[in-house]
Amino acid sequence: MSDDHTVLRVVRPQALVPQLAAESLRDAILSGRLGPGERLIEATLAKNLGISRPSLREAISQLGAEKLVTITPNRGAAVAVVNWDEAAEIYDVRALLEGEAGYRFAKRATKPDIEKMHRALRKFARASEKNDLRKLVSSTGEFYEVLLHGCGNHIIYDLLKGLNARIALLRATSMSRAGRREQSFKEMAGILEAVEQDDPETVRARCIFHVRKAAEAAHVYFQNAATVKDAG
Repeated sequence: MSDDHTVLRVVRPQALVPQLAAESLRDAILSGRLGPGERLIEATLAKNLGISRPSLREAISQLGAEKLVTITPNRGAAVAVVNWDEAAEIYDVRALLEGEAGYRFAKRATKPDIEKMHRALRKFARASEKNDLRKLVSSTGEFYEVLLHGCGNHIIYDLLKGLNARIALLRATSMSRAGRREQSFKEMAGILEAVEQDDPETVRARCIFHVRKAAEAAHVYFQNAATVKDAG
């Protein structure tokens, strides 16, 4: 064995740096630590993240592709502002596609799939007890990842994946409403119950109902935000 202990050193691949930076910024946006419209100052963020500015720019470009960040020539980047009209359209698309995905998934679901969904719900419950919004969003994403990946329609999966970041942002918005996370848990548990009962039509209906109730909660949030802005 070589005496050169440097062979044991773990080196972080440079290619992963922008990806890790994007994950950190994404978490900050979804948790609200970086608010809508907030400017992303390269020098400050690069220093805080401990990375080079080129790596930061690559991370910001990735978030721009996800439409979590708006990049304006000569002005730089800022956290995207999602208005209610855009949000309503996303919820409409979700209702259509997730309803169909749920129907298809219920016909194909395996025992490992069902266990993964139960595991996601347990994570959601723990996150709710700890008031951890980031984990509430991520555990909901895990629940739906099983359903969408297992529905057997790659186009539905890819289309919703393309909206994934904005869906997560809207989930954080709707779950900030009092009582919404408890109701959301019941709705997802109801979806899983219908899957276990091998009832595709009920799964479809409950998936659509879940999206519509999330839309209602988000709409109230947007209305309140507009009222505060007008009052200011």
